[in-house]
Parts: sequence; C-alpha cells; structure tokens
Amino acid sequence: MMNNKSWAIKGWTALLSLCLLPGLVPAATAAEPPSCTDVRMADPGWTDIDATNAMAGVLLKALGYKQSVSNLSVPITYQGLKTGQIDVFLGNWMPAQGPLVKPFVDGHAIDVLHANLTDAKFTLAVPDYVAAAGVHSFADLAKHADQFQDKVYGIEPGAPANQNIKKMIADKAFGLGNWSIVESSETGMLTQVERSVRDKKWIVFLAWEPHLMNTKFHLTYLSGGDAYFGPNYGGATVNTVTRAGFAGQCTNVARLFQQMTFSVDIENQIITNVLQNKVDLNAAALQALKGNPALVSSWLKGVTTASGADGLQAVQTQLGIR
Repeated sequence: MMNNKSWAIKGWTALLSLCLLPGLVPAATAAEPPSCTDVRMADPGWTDIDATNAMAGVLLKALGYKQSVSNLSVPITYQGLKTGQIDVFLGNWMPAQGPLVKPFVDGHAIDVLHANLTDAKFTLAVPDYVAAAGVHSFADLAKHADQFQDKVYGIEPGAPANQNIKKMIADKAFGLGNWSIVESSETGMLTQVERSVRDKKWIVFLAWEPHLMNTKFHLTYLSGGDAYFGPNYGGATVNTVTRAGFAGQCTNVARLFQQMTFSVDIENQIITNVLQNKVDLNAAALQALKGNPALVSSWLKGVTTASGADGLQAVQTQLGIR
C-alpha cells in the first residue's frame, strides 16, 4: 500500500486496537442533547457505503432520529469529522486509508468507534480473459503494457486507493514507471470496465468486495500488491469513525453505531437489489433488515428511541421486523 509496509501494519493494528477499547461508548441513556437527533453522515459515492448508510438511516428514522447524508470525497469527509460538520462515517477502509487517517487519529480529531466489516478486499483486478492470457499478479502487468495502454483505472480524484496507485507508479514498482492512472468515479470506472469486457479489450482497475462487480463481471484479483494494498489481495477491515467526542455526547445513537456490524453477503444483497433489480435503496435496505431479525436485535441491544422508549420494540413495530 505504501513504501513503508511495516508502518502500514503497525498503523492498522493501532487503529483496530482503538476499536477494542472497553467503555468507548457509555451505557445508552435518553439524556442526549437535542443536536444528537440529527445524525450527519458522509457518502463518497460508493455503493457499499450507500448500502450501509441506508440500513443505518432506516433504523435511525424508526428510532426518532434524522439522518443527513452529504456526498463528500474521503479527504473532505475526514476534514468534516475534524471540524465537527460530520458525525459518522461508515467507510474507513483499512489499511488503504492508513496514510490519510493517521494524522486525524494521532491528533485526536476523530475516534475509531468500531470495525463494522471484515473479510472485505480491495486491490487491482482484471477480467478473466486477461487472467487467462497470463496476467495473475502485479508483476505481470508491465509485460503487457501495450495491451493495457499503460493505464490503470481508478476511482474519484483524491481517493486513498488512487494515491496508492500513484505511489506505486512513482516508485516505478513492477516496471510501471511509465504508466498513468485514469481517475474518474466508481460509476465512470465501471462503465469503462463494462465497455472493455463487452469488446474483450484489456483493462486493469480497482476492484473490491462487497460490490456488484463481483457477480456482474468475471474478474480476477491480482496477487503481489501487498506493499501498496496489504496482504491477502488487499484484505480489508472497514471501520466506523466519528467526530471526536461523539460517543460521549450522543451515547444512545453511538451505541447503535458501535453495534452495527455488517457482512459481505448482506451488503452484496442490497447492492444487487438496487443496481441489478432496480429496487429503491431504502426499500432494499428495509428488505435486508427484515431478512435478518436476529442481527437487528443485536444492533439494538440497550438502544432506546430518541425519546427514551424501548428501541427494539419501536423498530419491530414500525418496520414490521420480527
């Protein structure tokens, strides 16, 4: 992921250890200030965060809270958390965001509340026909530079993953010193992937799971990128982070977020329903919640409504979850 791999591992471990600190979220109470009823969240335009934000939003509304979601790039999101303009971000992908998030953690500008997803992955991938032609690792890319047109397709400018690719190119790693990154957006990148797959053209691009791309396209994740994306094909943990002090001020809603742990399967279910089956995002989130009542019960343990009533009972009654 970066040129100092040992720092990445230590930084990731340190961040995860914060998630395990006992007592980070005090026992839930109804004595939250009025400002806590409006939960301000961020979305970089990623479908996985669309899904998790939607699940959170459905539950918050049933509990008497209001969710406000701002579409912001990842760097701007962390600045918003630092300045107190954003309360919660569900998309702290680690170790990919390690260099970006470290100054905010070190400066106590944000709190790492909880690891909300494990077994994710995030690295470069190619279509299966490209893999069948001999491209299985980062080290194979340069041998086929002409077919790739010396390009790697990334997501939105400023995204930490794009910075990892730029660092890899600047380091001339894997013989890619003459390559460039095409920065667009998640949608723009995947549109290019779709065109390439349709025409059987070669393309290498950022890929991750959970995401519909894993079922829509037959793709192969590339090995050997540990120094820039981490081991195990960019094996990732996604954390919930908040503005500093949020858990102490908004104890009840923070307890909800500390207990919200997702899975690749449930996120993929929502993403597939929205993108492939054309289901409304909130309806897809509600469907996923109804299909996992035990999970919802675990998320709402000890959580009340904004007015102090039983949270689980309110959610079950309003949303028809049993």
